[in-house]
Amino acid sequence: MKLLLSSTLQLALAGITWLDTSCAFAPLPATTKINGAQFAATLAPDPITENSSDDNTEGTKPTIEFPPPLTKVQRLERAAKFWSSAIPIVLSYYSKSAELLVKEAFTGVELTEDEEQSIWNEQHSKGARTLADTITSLKGFYVKTAQIIASRKDLFPEEYTEALSDFTDNVDPLPVDLIKAVVEKELLVRGERFEDIFETFDEHPLGSASIAQVHRAVLTEKYGNKEVAVKVQRPSIESKLMGDIANLKTLAKTFSETLPLDYYTVFCELEKQLADEFNFVAEAVAMDRIYETMTKDENGYPCESPVVMPRPFPGLVSRRVLVMDYLDGVPLSRAAEEMLKKGIKPDSPESQLFGRRLLKSLTEVFGRCILETGFFHADPHPGNIFVLEDGRIGLIDFGQVKQISGRERETLSKVMLALDDRVSDDNPSDLENIGNLALELGVELADDAPAEGPAAVAMWLFDGSVENLPGGYDKGELSPNSPVKALKSFPQDLVLVGRSTILIKGLSSRLGIPWSLSQEWAPVARRVLEGNTKQTVEAESKSNKIRMKDVMKLLKTWCRGKASRAVTKLPSPVRTRVAAIALKLQKRREAKESKRRT
Repeated sequence: MKLLLSSTLQLALAGITWLDTSCAFAPLPATTKINGAQFAATLAPDPITENSSDDNTEGTKPTIEFPPPLTKVQRLERAAKFWSSAIPIVLSYYSKSAELLVKEAFTGVELTEDEEQSIWNEQHSKGARTLADTITSLKGFYVKTAQIIASRKDLFPEEYTEALSDFTDNVDPLPVDLIKAVVEKELLVRGERFEDIFETFDEHPLGSASIAQVHRAVLTEKYGNKEVAVKVQRPSIESKLMGDIANLKTLAKTFSETLPLDYYTVFCELEKQLADEFNFVAEAVAMDRIYETMTKDENGYPCESPVVMPRPFPGLVSRRVLVMDYLDGVPLSRAAEEMLKKGIKPDSPESQLFGRRLLKSLTEVFGRCILETGFFHADPHPGNIFVLEDGRIGLIDFGQVKQISGRERETLSKVMLALDDRVSDDNPSDLENIGNLALELGVELADDAPAEGPAAVAMWLFDGSVENLPGGYDKGELSPNSPVKALKSFPQDLVLVGRSTILIKGLSSRLGIPWSLSQEWAPVARRVLEGNTKQTVEAESKSNKIRMKDVMKLLKTWCRGKASRAVTKLPSPVRTRVAAIALKLQKRREAKESKRRT
């Protein structure tokens, strides 16, 4: 019962941090740390307030009224509504727990596991409905709370993930006239009309989130005649979201002594870092930077990126509007539904093959970005990962990125190699080496933690294939015996690295595919530690024969991608047989690689 209560209390706060701990381009000081329990949860100019449309458009247009920033009274009303809903949800679990304990003490009858689970399921349903109603009413930053809870079915009760699933990419949209007015004010130059930029502009949005709304459009011939996605920031949203964070900080501080996790410092950090998400110019720069990383190999030669990323249109970017490539697909949160429509069953060869490709693609993009440059996408969740029509994986929304230091990249690389090279999961010398490197990263454990604690944290975070963690720890994130619960502090800069690894761990768990990030990242880690200078010199000294080898490697990758996309267009029976053969070959390669490593 204590575990159920402890786990459920986290629902009020835990998911929020994992999704929304955005980051600035400049790293925090290396000495900055957070409480270890926080790590377990992880996770601009004044707003437009003008009441008229832009003067550049010709003819008379209806006046578009921009939503003004919240007044002080409105902020107080919003805070009061949040508190009046959040506190009862939290207290209801204390009340139910006390009720069961008293009943058990007076009757002497202990509930069976099924009876207790049924009671808590009903409690979860009530809490989930109340939370969903509150978020529907308040919107703003609280929508992100719903997004993370809905995306973590491996962590939160089903009642909450189901009740909040509609918030993943379906927030109440703004009127298209208001969206166009923002675009006109941000992008049009004097004498230019909206129709001079966009040949068509869909009235219904592709997605509507807490900060921005995205519409599909087609540019005019003057701007390239391309199909694009137009991301438009909600007017006056910044003050609303920052007020919401202030409420969450207060809640976290008020319950800091009773909640199983401490979130106050994380929300304080979030408050400092969220500003970049309101700056679409910074997002465009981040998008280009990560694209450059992923489209060149370790020798600087062109290569195919494991994921498709949209590119911004330089002349059509401002702080509040971002025009970029359109990706034709659906978010990962709706992929299963789309696959069923195409006759692809969850346990079919096509589905299994897709699952492996998904894990491989995300592992590669985050591994290379984190270890090679230290600059990576810091908002990974199913709403930002797309499954394209041709079967490729897309990555969108670069509003939250993170830069870690060269020293941190080097130590992380050493951790990957130590985990990959270990003889066994309980070999003392391996555990000591891995533990020392974890401590070098800045991990600190409670005074009563066993000696294997630091190594257990590293294995829990970077090697999902481990069945039994050293030190007697459990793998479950919410288990009272989780190694993360023994953390005293964790370096702030690496929280978002953990957020990426937790996403991939969660996906591998749901797909039923054992996945070791340390094993997959080890080749990149070796290159990082060896240094790119040596590789660059060697590459430049090679003959044209070696350069032709690199060209053939790129051609092979390109052909493999073309073949993979061609399979998706085959008739269902043929596609299933081809996928079964490809899956068998891939499993054979994985087994051979695993045998080679051991």
